[in-house]
Amino acid sequence: MTTKLRVRKIGSGLGVSLPKDLGFEEGDELYAIRTTEGLHLTRLDPDFDEAMDAAGDFIRRYPNLMKALAEN
Repeated sequence: MTTKLRVRKIGSGLGVSLPKDLGFEEGDELYAIRTTEGLHLTRLDPDFDEAMDAAGDFIRRYPNLMKALAEN
């Protein structure tokens, strides 16, 4: 699905108005990620995803340690 948005002046900054049918609510946090193809808006925090991947790697690498920590 493609939705055309227009950048507008809002106060001293710039912003876009999102149509309600995109499913966002007032107060939702979005992350803007620059890619080679343009701008990607997401609800997911890419830094959090990266940290969770690292945690998963640690848990898989040290299962006995994780078990011992869970027992204490």
